Amino acid sequence: MAESEATLEGLHPRELRHHFDTQEQQLESSLLGMWIFLLTEVMFFGGMFGGYTVYRNLYPDAFASTSQYMNVTLGGFNTAVLICSSLTMAMAVHSAQLGKNKALILFLVLTLFLGCVFLGIKYVEYHEKWVDHHIPGPNFQYADSRYFHQAQILFFLYFAMTGMHALHMIVGAGLIITLIVMAARRRFSAQWYTPVEMIGLYWHFVDIIWIFLFPLLYLIGHTK
Repeated sequence: MAESEATLEGLHPRELRHHFDTQEQQLESSLLGMWIFLLTEVMFFGGMFGGYTVYRNLYPDAFASTSQYMNVTLGGFNTAVLICSSLTMAMAVHSAQLGKNKALILFLVLTLFLGCVFLGIKYVEYHEKWVDHHIPGPNFQYADSRYFHQAQILFFLYFAMTGMHALHMIVGAGLIITLIVMAARRRFSAQWYTPVEMIGLYWHFVDIIWIFLFPLLYLIGHTK
C-alpha cells in the first residue's frame, strides 16, 4: 500500500491538484480564473470611473477648481514608483520561470518595498487633505464658496477611488509577503510557479488602475 502511494505521489507532484492531469493544464486553468477575477475588478472600478465621468461633465468648472488642491508632485512620484514595481514584479515572475530562487526573493522584496513607499506617500497626501479640511462631511471647507457642494463630490470620488486602490495595494502587499515566505521555503521551481504568475497579474492590474487614476484626478484641469 505504501509503495503504491509513493508511486502515485511520484506520478502526481505535490503542487499538482488531483483534478488536473498536468502542470500546464493547471496553469491554464489558473490563468483563466485570474482573468475572470480581473474582469470583475474592471467592472467594479469601471463603475467608479463612470460616476466620475458623469459628475465631471455635470460640474466641469467646480471640478477644475479642485485640481489646484491635488499634489501633482507626489502623485507623479507615486506613478513612477508603481511603474518600477511592475518592472520588479515582472522580473520576479521571470526569475521564478527560470527557477532562480534567490533572484525571485530579491525582486519580490523590492516590489514589496516599492508598494510600501507608494502607500506611505498616499498617507502623506491623505494627511494633507485632513489638515486642509478637504474630507467631505460636516468639517469640509472650501475657499471658493460657489463650488462648496460640488467640490465635495469630487473629493468624495477622490477618496473612494484612491482609497479602494490603496486597499488593493495592501492586499497585494500581503500576497507578496506570502510569496516571499513560500520562496524562502523553496516551494517554487521552474516547473511550478503558478502563484507567482497569478499574483504578478494582480499587481500589474492594480498598477494599471493607477495609471488611469493619476491623469483623471491630478492632471485634467490642473491650474497650478
